[in-house]
Amino acid sequence: MTMRQPTRPAGGIPRGLSRTGSVFFSYGFRPFFLGAAIVAVGVMFLWILALTQGLAVGGSYGASAWHAHEMLFGFASAVVTGFLLTAVPNWTGRLPVSGPPLMALFGLWLAGRIVLIDPDLLTVDIAVTIDSLFLPAFLLVCAREIIAGRKWKELKVLAILALLSLANIGFHVGTLTGETTGIVQRLAVSAYIVLIMIVGGRIIPSFSRNWLNQKGQTRFPVPYNRFDAIAIIAGVMALGSWTLIPQDRLTGGVALVAGGLHAARLLRWRGHAVFAEKLLFVLHTAYAFVPLGLFTVALGQWQQLAPNAVLHVMTVGAISMMMLAVMTRATRGHTGRVLTASKITTASYVALLFAALLRPAADFLPAQGLELYAAAGLCWMLAFGLFIFEYGPMLTRVRRVV
Repeated sequence: MTMRQPTRPAGGIPRGLSRTGSVFFSYGFRPFFLGAAIVAVGVMFLWILALTQGLAVGGSYGASAWHAHEMLFGFASAVVTGFLLTAVPNWTGRLPVSGPPLMALFGLWLAGRIVLIDPDLLTVDIAVTIDSLFLPAFLLVCAREIIAGRKWKELKVLAILALLSLANIGFHVGTLTGETTGIVQRLAVSAYIVLIMIVGGRIIPSFSRNWLNQKGQTRFPVPYNRFDAIAIIAGVMALGSWTLIPQDRLTGGVALVAGGLHAARLLRWRGHAVFAEKLLFVLHTAYAFVPLGLFTVALGQWQQLAPNAVLHVMTVGAISMMMLAVMTRATRGHTGRVLTASKITTASYVALLFAALLRPAADFLPAQGLELYAAAGLCWMLAFGLFIFEYGPMLTRVRRVV
């Protein structure tokens, strides 16, 4: 079949997969997945130089604040954008945003990355203003698509994007005023984890069931039911409590219960049965860090685990590993590749898993902290460097025929 030409609904923005123009901007996952991977490697490289050589990255914004911001709102927001620009058309039945509007959205995201490397060149106020525009703009794009498609049950995605937009602005305000940014960091992490709970609960059992069915198996993951809804509600309550009152005893108790529910939820998806296909198994592995993260919240409340360790179990383990899993699978699926993990892809998963384990370990072994930071950072760069090496050509040169 031929590619669909872009269409322009009345009062809307052009959409569609066109044979004309750059293939790179024919679908949202292409620029945003590749951009996210490049930022992941670049930010970590500069952060290691800041730690070891005193590189003044981030200027007066501060190297530590810059690193935290770029991971939470630079790298992670790009992956979410690439995923939703690809998923929302499937949910709504509308053609995807592509061409000049996609270029403009990507350009806005990229501008934020560039100006924050040395915000003093434009003044910090102008730099953070530029960066703060992207997430609200993306929220408006998604809102129009979901509302136009009348997919009211997907409005919860808009709520998550709104929280991320507010958290990003709050992070900037806290950094510039010298206030703590802990609460907005926890808010952003919680928003990403809730998105994983919702979307992961949709795609992981579905993909696993399809694969098992193709292999002639008859025991499938338990489909979404009331138990899943209870687990998600408990998870939202635990994360909300952790965001607002991380050291309260109530937080530890709710997080412990929620962690148990999500561990049981994961077991219902029969991850062990799909071990042979690493493209699938990594989704289960990434989701395992959700209950693990909730358990660490409980341990942190009982002062058995440092706050940074709790944060990195969720950010490197659950969020980043799920994002890499989605990036690899979506890229293969939407560029006509076989849905199976290559040796390079599997190596990237293993490298990121080591990063997810080594970074929190640094908080347990402060004497070896610098070495563990460096090892975790190198594993992180290897994981996303392998993604760039293998998937970069797919994202920039291979056009899907539909």
